[in-house]
Formats: sequence, structure tokens, C-alpha cells
Amino acid sequence: CTDIDADRFIDYTELDAASNRGIDDVQSLLEQAAYKPVQGRFKVFMIDEVHMLTGPAFNSMLKTLEEPPEYMKFVLATTDPQKVPVTVLSRCLQFNLRPMAPEIVLSRLGYVLQQESIEAEPQALRLIARAARGSMRDALSLTDQAIAFCGGDLTESAVNQMLGSIDQGKVVEIVSQLQQGNASELLKLIGELGEQGQDFTGALED
Repeated sequence: CTDIDADRFIDYTELDAASNRGIDDVQSLLEQAAYKPVQGRFKVFMIDEVHMLTGPAFNSMLKTLEEPPEYMKFVLATTDPQKVPVTVLSRCLQFNLRPMAPEIVLSRLGYVLQQESIEAEPQALRLIARAARGSMRDALSLTDQAIAFCGGDLTESAVNQMLGSIDQGKVVEIVSQLQQGNASELLKLIGELGEQGQDFTGALED
């Protein structure tokens, strides 16, 4: 894994189908299948966003997917499996990766910021972890944006402002007024959210 990350593992080849989606791209990849692995037990082809491949590109893969050499492994990654032809899906084992739990995202963000010597309020990181919806990549991207937005250390109020999130105290107040059936106070709170430019869908989720 370390060698792959450092681009030193010649038996692992990655193709980004979002920008290399044609039959020529796939055929030049498949030409490498004739050669046995040099470093590892297997030769691994990783095709990211595989649903972006053209019809002819998929067709050119079918024969190899049907009868791959014993040393050959394909990993087809996609966020939209419905767009992958049934002929391809039927030749694959499917693994659905679940979103990461917010606690795990939160823990990792804490570790990363500690390594970078950046201070962050716990509640600020919780907001980012929740906004990432189980994606560590999105969480790190949001954290980068928050660092720039805050000009350094991450505070709950600044991250709230950046994300357009509703203050949690406001959420409790809305639910409290709703429970009491106090329509006028409730409408006043909703009006305040509108004036602040808050996202009502996000407020409703909160």
C-alpha cells in the first residue's frame, strides 16, 4: 500500500474513467494484461468512476473480465452502479462501501489537525464531520476550506457560518416552541433564519 501510494508499485495500474473513457484508453490498459506481475502476487487494474466508460470501451473489457488470467485482478469503482452494463456487473463481485460513521471522521480530523498543529474546537469538528455525510475526502476538503475561512484555528461559530448551519441552540428553541404550540414565536424564529440566509432544508434536518 505504501509503494502504491508512492507510485512505486508497477503491478498496480489506475485508470480514471472520468477523463479516459474511450475504447483506446481501455485497450491500452488491457494490453498490459499479457505481462505477469513483477513485484506482487497479482497484477491489479483499478478503474475509477467506471460508469463513465463508453459502450465500446465496456465491450472491449468483457472478454478479459470473463476469462481473466489467474494473476489478473480488476477493481471497478463507481458511485453510480446503475450506469454499469448488466453484462459487466454479472461478471463482478459487488461490495457496497458504507459511509463512515461521524465519530470515525471526527477522530481522524482531530488526528490530522494535531499533526498540523492547528487548534480546533470539538464542536467545530463535529459540524464538519456531520456535513461530510460519511465521506472522509469531503471532510478533509471542508476542513481545508474552514482553515482558510477561519484564518487558522477552527471555531464553532466560524465553521457554522461557513457551512451555513443553524446554531444548535436555535434548533432547541424551535423544537421547544413547536412543542408548546407557540405559533407566533415559532414564526418569528423562522423569520430570523430567513433574514440570516439560513438553508431551511438543513435547518429541518437539524
